Amino acid sequence: MTKLQGKVALVTGGNSGIGLATAQLFAQEGAQVIITGRDQATLTEAAQLIGPNTLAVQSDVSTPTDLDALFAQIKSQFGGLDIVFANAGIFKGGSLQDSTEALYNETFDINVKGVFFTIQKAEPLLRDGAAVVINASTVIHAGMPGASLYAASKAAVRQLARNLSNELASRNIRVNVVSPGYTRTPIIGRAGYDDEQVEGFYSHVSGEVPLRRPGTAAEIAKAVLFLASDDSSYVVGEELLVDGGYGTVAAAGVARS
Repeated sequence: MTKLQGKVALVTGGNSGIGLATAQLFAQEGAQVIITGRDQATLTEAAQLIGPNTLAVQSDVSTPTDLDALFAQIKSQFGGLDIVFANAGIFKGGSLQDSTEALYNETFDINVKGVFFTIQKAEPLLRDGAAVVINASTVIHAGMPGASLYAASKAAVRQLARNLSNELASRNIRVNVVSPGYTRTPIIGRAGYDDEQVEGFYSHVSGEVPLRRPGTAAEIAKAVLFLASDDSSYVVGEELLVDGGYGTVAAAGVARS
């Protein structure tokens, strides 16, 4: 499997969940992989799982100086980039009344500001014909109580992809979006829920999905690979839902029982 042979790929938030699964798949397909994350311990573990040539850089996407240092290192070591998977993000739920300015700022700083400036600062290093994939969420297609800020942040980056697609099309740089549905990753646990609550969450939401189960990080990674590779060479500004039918079937009131 060599769909990405000779390519240099950056995966932000590549130290766990969908980012890690995607970085592993990119490496299996022949890419030189760079991952980022805020926690050095999980970065080190992830790099060992991905492969011996993986570059792991401790970096916070919401901090522009961290991004400057990241891309300076990439330029020095690799000269340029062929793929960017802007994946780093957080989910912290909160009702209208419970949501605070601090939660708003944290959500948008990481999920929107982080994506925008990752792509802005990567652009000078992107080779003509490069691929950019943004991680959004199927929640932007359905109203989910307690997820207003998260959904709004993901809707923002979905629109960002449309605009950037036009800006970068002259260089044949494709910008697309993958929108996962309910997926088993550490992000729910990091939102402050214990193991029992996490399992209860997945059990509950499985009933809302036509396929009656959450997805896996590996399943999302395959969709990202499609958008990052030449297999999607005529796909630009598109959103690929990988959600077991939740966004287009269940959210329309079909296949619920």
